[in-house]
This record gives sequence, structure tokens and C-alpha cells, in this order.
Amino acid sequence: MEYQTLTEALTKLRNSDRRITYIATQDRSQSILFSDLYLRAIGILRYLQDRGIRRGDQLVVLLNNNERFVDVFWACLYGGIIPVPLAVGVSDEQRFKLFRVYEKLPNAFVYTDRPIWHRLRDFAHSRGIAGVYDEIQSRCLLTDNIHDTSQPGDVANVNRDDVAFIQYSSGSTSEPKGIVLTHGNLLANIGDIVQAARFTPDDTSLSWMPLTHDMGLIGFHLNMLVSQMHHCLMDTEVFIRRPLSWLQVASSARANILCSPNFGYRHFLRQFNKRQFDGADVDLSHVRLIFNGAEPISASLCEEFLQALQPYGLRRKAMFPVYGLAEATLAVSFPDPDRDLRWQDIDRRAAGVGNPVRFAPGDAHAMRCVSVGHAIGRCRLRIAGNDQKPLPDRTVGRILINGPNVTTGYYLDPGATKTAIDGEGWLDTGDLGFLENGELFITGREKDVLFINGQNFYAHDLEAVALQSGRLQLGKVAVGSYRDEGSDIDRVLVFVLYRGDLGDFVRLARDVTGYINEHTGAEVSEVVPVSRMLKTTSGKLQRFALVKAYLAGEFDEHRAKLQQLAAAVEHEEPVTDVERRLRDICDQALGEIRLGRHDNFFETGASSLKLIEIHEQIEDVFPGRVELMDLFDFPTLAELAEFLERRASAV
Repeated sequence: MEYQTLTEALTKLRNSDRRITYIATQDRSQSILFSDLYLRAIGILRYLQDRGIRRGDQLVVLLNNNERFVDVFWACLYGGIIPVPLAVGVSDEQRFKLFRVYEKLPNAFVYTDRPIWHRLRDFAHSRGIAGVYDEIQSRCLLTDNIHDTSQPGDVANVNRDDVAFIQYSSGSTSEPKGIVLTHGNLLANIGDIVQAARFTPDDTSLSWMPLTHDMGLIGFHLNMLVSQMHHCLMDTEVFIRRPLSWLQVASSARANILCSPNFGYRHFLRQFNKRQFDGADVDLSHVRLIFNGAEPISASLCEEFLQALQPYGLRRKAMFPVYGLAEATLAVSFPDPDRDLRWQDIDRRAAGVGNPVRFAPGDAHAMRCVSVGHAIGRCRLRIAGNDQKPLPDRTVGRILINGPNVTTGYYLDPGATKTAIDGEGWLDTGDLGFLENGELFITGREKDVLFINGQNFYAHDLEAVALQSGRLQLGKVAVGSYRDEGSDIDRVLVFVLYRGDLGDFVRLARDVTGYINEHTGAEVSEVVPVSRMLKTTSGKLQRFALVKAYLAGEFDEHRAKLQQLAAAVEHEEPVTDVERRLRDICDQALGEIRLGRHDNFFETGASSLKLIEIHEQIEDVFPGRVELMDLFDFPTLAELAEFLERRASAV
């Protein structure tokens, strides 16, 4: 059945036997029928309306809890209220995003819980933006205050052209863009996805992706609901803390449709290579598709993952590399579901816009590009030059898309809309690639192309080469560039997460510089040690932000010490037994990063994955004394140790 709106879909499916299973831990879950979701949604809608929220208003949703997120999201849809999902960030930049987005919205409210709101209050006061916080406070609704959802709200008569929600970009600029997605956009893409992936109501899906991410929300909730599919939503933190639980749950739930971006496979394999499944009875022979998207796809990582899981029955053809973006309401291209992983090795030196592809299998200068299949359904795909004119097959160019699934623009931002979408409705994705017999291969992002000595290089490709040196780790290296005034050549910067001995770093920098030059011909201007690797909430490297910080002089202190060949970064050693035990835990989790007593956890470059791993190990040593969010309030060894000692003395 073809639906006109998402609310029509849920309303007509509410009497089915379909369920959503929310997985809070590996051993704790709760399933609800679609009918339960419907009743909860219209009950929460009454709560929103009683507090003055009307059709067309915007509701910023700031929650970590999947169940509460889904309930209020559907409440908004039924009331014609526009939900604006935002990730609950851990960095200052991510927290600032809430305030920036709020100020862009003409009539916004915020929906969150009390702990998150209190932390935002403390952040706002510490950053001198208490005035904005006070303004938001008068329009903030807390989930903790909802006690009765038995009375239904007034359901709006929404139509296909109404805005369903606004997906704000997670980019590195201070001005996030709100991607407008209508009910029509969503249902057009969902219909094409169902057909291309051959979904049926007999499938069962499992996702650990955050619902603030388009793959999590559209791909593995809205899509699955409209498809009448049982679907499981695992808290992202469950996967982060215990990545093996992802496939253990997939086995026990008989979930046959899974997903993960590149970094998720690496995170899983790190733990898997240490302990595997500890004798658990895991069977993955039923898994039909594992969607792989959201960031550049590594063929070697796919191979490693498939080989590791082959003894548990995982089929090679289950790996499903796809291409999409929020502006497409998610999906642009899929491969055939029955086809094995496929790639092409191309000469990286000839991968600039307008250049014919030079295939180079086995060549030292080869860059491996994974096929992401053909354009799905009604989505149209074009490879164009910088003049927007179509280019022939096997020529690198800009990836343009058009179709009923493509956004009409950015919320209240006509300038950004005009820049991205031409008069015929073709949207420039900002990605580069080429077609071969209609099959799409992604080469990289336009903004991440570097021009060096007359040749084009891709930042992600140089990062991959740097990793092959064996001296660096995934997620701890980023390549950026800048251009001196009057120059037409980019100066290449390699940023490395590092807080160890700077004498050792001098040797590491020399080795990495030589390796990149030897294997690509690119000349590296400088290897820069950074204490924090800037990333978006979805884990993507913020290369532009790192370059901006470099040019602003934020790394000058370490650069000066390197130039003077200083021996080491000084650390004040722990002074109590609790501090020493905490430092041992952090050392184990953070690898080469060595914390001093007053070093802030969040300034070390530690990802949210590492912070949760640290909390898990602290829980093992000091059970019941520290909550994950306490790390935000006591972010140094000295502060956390003092807090632990106070808690112990109070018992």
C-alpha cells in the first residue's frame, strides 16, 4: 500500500502484530506493538499542546533514550509539529550546536530530560551564554514531567508536502544547515529502498545507530515501520561499551537486516580480536544484509570483518555497501542484494574532476574505490564537471542527484539552497565519483580534495596510506590542507592524536612523512600533534576545523616544542592510591595518551567510545560509585578521585 504521510502509515498499521524492541542492555529489552506507539504518541501530543506548542512550531529533541525519542517524534508528526533531532554531544562544539540551532528557528521549544538540561545549564553559565539558556528554559519541556498520556491530543490533518522533520547537518562549521524533509520525500525514498533491498514483513532489523543520524532514524526506524517489519533499536552506548553484543543480539533475535558505518566494524573487530564471543552460541547464517555506509567504505576492513565472522555463518554477500545522504532523504544507490563486494583500483594521481579514470590494479599509486551500486527507484544520478555539465562514463566528477526523494532546500536558508540546488532541481552532494556502466564508485568529498604539485589527492586516501605505515591508529589521524596567499599549491598537514614523548613524535613524524611521500608522491608540510581529534557526533573527522585551529595558532605551543626537540610533555604524577588506580584504567583504555592529575579527559582526544570504556572499567573496580555522566562533572583524575573518596566516606 502506498501512503501519503507517515502518520497515515502508522495509523493504518496500528492494529498489526508488528513490534519495536528497545534494547537497553544486552540482557534487558522491551517490546511494544505499533498500537502502543500510536497511543503513546497521541497522548504525548496532548501534553505538548497543553503547553502551547502548535502546528508548524519546531521542537528540538535532545534525548539519549531511544524509546522516549521515538514516542515524541511521532507525537510531533501527528500534531504537525516539526521535530528537530539533535545529538546530545560531549564536546563544547556539540553543545554550542543546540544554542546555534535554537536561534535559527522562529518558534522553537526544546524537549529533553532533567540530567541533560542541568548539564546544559552549567555549560551555558560557564561559557557566558546564560541569557540564551534562560530564554530556552522558558520553552523547555522535560520528559520527567510527563506522568499521564491517557488523553489523546488533537491530531492534525497533515499532507504529503508538509515538513516531517528537519535534519541539521553535523558538519564542522559554526552555521549548521537544516535539511527540510517532507512526508513525500520520506515515503518516496522508503518505497524505493523497500524495492531495491527486497524488504518484506518477514525481515527483522537491528540497529545501534543513534536516532539523530539519518541512517538510524530513517533507515532503521521509519523505513522498517512503513515496511511492516519487526525492528530492534539498540542503545548506541550498548554497542560502544560491548560491541560484541551487537551480533550476539542479532543471533538471538534472528535479525537479518543490520547496519554499521566504517568505524563500527573497526570497533567491533578490536574487541572481537581480543576475546571473540566467549563461547556464546552465535549463528549469523540467517543475516541477509549488513548495510555499510555513512562514511568512506574501506574494502580491506570489509574483508577483515567478513573473514572474522565467516566461522559463525556470515555470508560474504551480506556486506551491502551503499551511498546516501540526508539531502536524499537517505538512499541514493544500492548494489544488487545478491552480489559480492566489488571494487576498482584507480590511479590516485588522475582522480581530479574531469579526468578520465585510469584503472590501476595492483599499482603502488592505486586508490581502492568500493562500488555502491546503481541509483535506486526514482532517484536520478549524474556525474558532472565543475560547470555542472554531464561527464561521460569512467570520468571523475561531481555527484548530482534529483528526484522526489531529494530535499527542496535548507530551512530558512535561501542562500545555501541556491548554492546546492540548480534551477532544474539537481542537488550537488559535495561528493566526487565516477560511473561505470551505471555503477557508482565514490572517490571522495570535494572539500577534502588537495591539489599538490599539479595533482589531486583525497584526504581520506592519504589518511589510509598513513595508517598503512603501521605507526598510527584508525581515528587518530586526519589530513587537511591550506593555501598560502598567492599560491596555487596546498600545504598538507597531517594531524595525529598524540600526548606522549615529543622526542618520539619527531621520529614518528619523520616516518609518516616519508611513507606518504614514498607511496603517493604527496609532500607533507607538517605533522602536527593534537591532544583532541575533532569529530562530529556521528564520528566523522572535522578536517576543516583542525586546519582552522592550526591557522589560529592553537597548536603553536607543541609545534614550538617540537622545533626545539623538547624531550617530553610533563605530567604531574598521581598522589593517592585511587588516582593511581584511575590512571591505570585510563592508560589501558587510551593507549599512548598518558594522563596527568589535572589533564581533562575531554581534551585528550578520547572519543565517546573510550570514555564509556573507561567508565565501564571504573565500574568494575569501584562498583556503583560513578555514573557515566559524572565524568563530565569531574573530568580529571584528581577531581574524579576526590569525588570517589567522598562517595566512599559517605557510605
